[in-house]
Amino acid sequence: MEGRVTMKGLYFQQNSTNEEMTFLFQERENLPLTEDNFVKLQVKACALSQINTKLLTEMKMKKDFFPVGREIAGTVLDGILPLDSEDPGLCEIVRVHEHYLVHKPEKVTWTEAAGTIRDGVRAYTALHYLSHLSPGKSVLIMDGASAFGTIAIQLAHHRGAKVISTACSLEDKQCLERLRPSIARVIDVSNGKVHVAESCLEETGGLGVDIVLDAGVRLYNKDDEPAVKLQLLPHKHDIITLLGVGGHWVTTEENLQLDPPDSHCLFLKGATVAFLNDEVWNLSNVQQGKYLCILKDVMEKLSTGIFRPQLDEPIPLYEAKVSMEVVQKNQGRKKQVVQF
Repeated sequence: MEGRVTMKGLYFQQNSTNEEMTFLFQERENLPLTEDNFVKLQVKACALSQINTKLLTEMKMKKDFFPVGREIAGTVLDGILPLDSEDPGLCEIVRVHEHYLVHKPEKVTWTEAAGTIRDGVRAYTALHYLSHLSPGKSVLIMDGASAFGTIAIQLAHHRGAKVISTACSLEDKQCLERLRPSIARVIDVSNGKVHVAESCLEETGGLGVDIVLDAGVRLYNKDDEPAVKLQLLPHKHDIITLLGVGGHWVTTEENLQLDPPDSHCLFLKGATVAFLNDEVWNLSNVQQGKYLCILKDVMEKLSTGIFRPQLDEPIPLYEAKVSMEVVQKNQGRKKQVVQF
């Protein structure tokens, strides 16, 4: 009789407060494939991203232990594990449906594939599907030196857009100024004195920008804002002010609150507000073809050098628990990738 093969995988357990979570390794069996169209994948690299526990709860997907790591690259294929996957990507072997996988070009390394796939999907979702980016448009990408911001800037440049970005530190400013092709304007918001709206209006001759991709916004006055909201974030009024006629505001703020005067101003501009939730591709099979097309495009742009991700040095599996704790607290700038 064949013995059972077990291996370690990384999971998280949500504490009763719903605010903190514990990451832990657990032994799991290398289960046989029992369903059609599933393949076994030998994981070579897995990227780490923040886990949206609120979304999991709202989707009724709460359980005692939830698998960690969904952006994977490995031999047979590579892709993003769906939200309801039972297997953690931070494990040597996973089972995954072939409809969630695309081929990795030979030029692309395992760490590049895993480290870019999710930010690539987010950038495509924001700039292609939610705001219809086209040549000549002006785009404001907030916090452009972040791992996601960098990919979004590179996609916008590739589409022929004029890119403006904000920097949250001197290091970020220098990083953005080194990017090629060069950014039209880098707005340094680190000292809290520069007005983002004024800078954008000045850069666009008073017309405002066509597309805004935020990294969170302040909804209230400074005195009423929760401590977790950094004062480096722009106020929602700033975004509305700098948005041009017919503009698109793509927000990552899932609890965005617009008052009647805000809505009226957006109405006068004929502007739209869209919410960036990159999980929607996995929540509806109707969009499967578009989703796979995005994954394929991300790999192609990596292969041709259009996407140049900001990756940290690869880390071994035994460091994944500590690294994931840092990622969950949003304390890292470059993308963390576990290499097997």
